[in-house]
Amino acid sequence: MSDKTSVIDAHADLSGFLETLQQLVREPSVVGTEDSFFRVLRRELEELDLQVERHLGVLVARGKNPELLTLSAHIDRHGLLCTGPNEFQYAAFISSNRGDLTGDSLSEQMAATIADRFAGQRVQAHLPYTGTYLGQGVISHSYLCPARHNLIFELDGLEFLQPGAPVSFLDRLRVTETHLSAQLDNVLSVALIVHLFRQGFGGTALFTAQEEAGRSWRYALEWFRREGIETNRLLVLDTSPYPTPEAAGAQELVLRRKDASAEFDPKFTAELETLCQVLGVRHDFKDAWIEHENLDRPKPMSLGRTELGRLAAATDGRINGTTLQIPTTGYHTASETASLDSIRAALRLLATYLG
Repeated sequence: MSDKTSVIDAHADLSGFLETLQQLVREPSVVGTEDSFFRVLRRELEELDLQVERHLGVLVARGKNPELLTLSAHIDRHGLLCTGPNEFQYAAFISSNRGDLTGDSLSEQMAATIADRFAGQRVQAHLPYTGTYLGQGVISHSYLCPARHNLIFELDGLEFLQPGAPVSFLDRLRVTETHLSAQLDNVLSVALIVHLFRQGFGGTALFTAQEEAGRSWRYALEWFRREGIETNRLLVLDTSPYPTPEAAGAQELVLRRKDASAEFDPKFTAELETLCQVLGVRHDFKDAWIEHENLDRPKPMSLGRTELGRLAAATDGRINGTTLQIPTTGYHTASETASLDSIRAALRLLATYLG
């Protein structure tokens, strides 16, 4: 029996979703070099009788009732970029990508804490636009360079690469009886949306690039302006990191009332909270959790700057909504882990918007 078959048989109620996620996890989508993933995703969506358009930094899919609800998920994942002879840096934080990063995003704040997580991680290199496979290597060492304000990686096996070549983590979906793991941020949300479209979702979905570099909101904003759309019902899907399995398992879904940039739409946020209560879904508010944790921390954690918060701040709330997040551990590694109960809860909640 193949790995794919065993995964699907073990969780028949999630079989379609797991098959989609397993396929998408294998496709590289390093920050700033997402073109090949966009093409794979577009083929998936065009098979579902959707109107699909590609714009700079965003792929838009519309169902039969596009004004029903707008979902958003970023497609980029952390990886490396060759920046010199046998020199590799974290792609999101290279100097050319730092324009929208202000030091208080969760990714930036966690950079130092994850610097030593990558030793032994297998990686693969590919051409930036086509995604053509170039070779594999292994991360032998990684560290935070204070002079360049970035993670620097030493690799064995990819010395031949030229500057500009993206390097992704060699990733495979792993499923147990209770959890799944891979580099989930944020291909997990992409798979959720594709699955929803297959189940009959008739609304609109935005798949954005370069969220990890703080740029995805600009691509989304340009599309909203192009279409002349203002809304307070944008629902952004993502993962949400927790320090321990116990902390992540305290809730099935994560909501937010705000981030460091702006407050989210209170009515839409309350609507999701009510749905969680009606469906019996355990949930918590990440901003409240962070504020509580900060009471005992000498250095406070940031509320983070999300795609939605940046959109709301830039438009004075004319484009707003709320977020729905899956709690995870192992943030920004190839072993980020989420509960299958959280996946089921997200699908149950999102199913209320089918139509």
